[in-house]
Amino acid sequence: MTMTKKMAAIGLASMLAAVSLTGCGSKDNNEAASTNTTTENTTSNTTENTTTNSTNTSTDTTTAKLTGDFEIQYFVGGYGDKWWKQVINDFQAANPDLKIKQSGGPQINEQMKPRWIGGNPPDFVYIDGAGLNDRQMVEDGQLEDLTDWLKDAKNIDGDLITDILAQPAQQFDGKVYNIPLVLNSWGVFWNKALFKEKGWTEPTDFQSFLDTSDKIKAAGINPFIHTGKYPYYINGSILYPAIVSANNNDFTILQDMAANKVEAFESPAVLTALNKIVELRDKGFIDPASIQINHTDSQMLFLQNKDAFIPNGLWLPNEMSKDIPDGFDFGFIPSVTQDAGGKVVANTSTSTVAIAKDAKNKDAAKAFLQFIFSKAQASQWAELSGAPSNIKGDISASNAPNFVKDAAKYLTDPNTVVIPTITYNADVDKAMMDATDALTISKITPEEWVKRVTDAVKKASK
Repeated sequence: MTMTKKMAAIGLASMLAAVSLTGCGSKDNNEAASTNTTTENTTSNTTENTTTNSTNTSTDTTTAKLTGDFEIQYFVGGYGDKWWKQVINDFQAANPDLKIKQSGGPQINEQMKPRWIGGNPPDFVYIDGAGLNDRQMVEDGQLEDLTDWLKDAKNIDGDLITDILAQPAQQFDGKVYNIPLVLNSWGVFWNKALFKEKGWTEPTDFQSFLDTSDKIKAAGINPFIHTGKYPYYINGSILYPAIVSANNNDFTILQDMAANKVEAFESPAVLTALNKIVELRDKGFIDPASIQINHTDSQMLFLQNKDAFIPNGLWLPNEMSKDIPDGFDFGFIPSVTQDAGGKVVANTSTSTVAIAKDAKNKDAAKAFLQFIFSKAQASQWAELSGAPSNIKGDISASNAPNFVKDAAKYLTDPNTVVIPTITYNADVDKAMMDATDALTISKITPEEWVKRVTDAVKKASK
């Protein structure tokens, strides 16, 4: 997937549990997607005519009948499009007099850009993948201000939407323009079937991770592979959780890093975390092929059991669904860099939905928001996308994949440290990624990593 891509542990867990609902998420979505784009019209097929509507000002879901044209833009990445097609069909059935147009695909963001710039956007947009940035869209005045509406808005179950969100909506200067729909957690994957066959212990902390990696290496298998072409995989899954663990489980250090505070990068916690990557490197656990390959290649090597561990996001199994061998069973833990007895650290991100400021059918767009933020859709998202949603709920009885349920267990554990979505300055982010790549192949030391990155921070702050 590409480089486009918060809350309490209980909320996050609930959401995972709820939908167990980033492609690839966020940054990875585009890389994972194919090049085909689909734009199709959904006709008003029948079934039960259930009214699920709202007016421009009301939050009542059972008022006026929805009519007219309604266009939905959604990016198709690692999460696929099965859920979008299903939920749109469900919404169409509930509103047969509405003419819904689906504009979706892996390149849809770029294809729709001229319309956004020209003031002729779709009514509703899923903000994920390359080419869409919520902050930029807000600054450009492209998104509807949902602040007042969201205060009293209820979903079709009659619940306040704000009450069922695992992570609250981000605010821009005190206002809400988009609502988080998808929840992702970075982490480390392995093949449970292979581990059972070999008698290897599944990791619970850094020492057990090292001990098992020793056994894996002795068996002639590379213990660890990452995506060197896109180093945000190893940073998101290994480095950032390690920094938080070394900072007494306080993730505000990452927020300070995002605020370009030089002293945060110079913290001893950063060096402690970097030295854990050095330990993996010096023990020969990192596959030498990592530095030059993309996400697809690294994931294929992992699925072929040529590499035992891979840092990735929860979209991985769905993204690679066509290539998963029979019997492959995904194991997952949000972090492996905590010391023995330490708390698991979940580095999360979200993908959001919004209404265009220039939308022609805001009634339908708001009703669609009320429709998709229901408990039923949470479970449906988990089952069809193989990932968690931002809707609180219980997916234990659903058909969601086992690894999603495993992730939910971690995220619902009160001892899990849940890092909210954090966005770094683009230039600083690139400096961190490039420096981590260099560190993994012994080109620089941890101290030089800090020097490189703080130089970028100072430059970005001018």
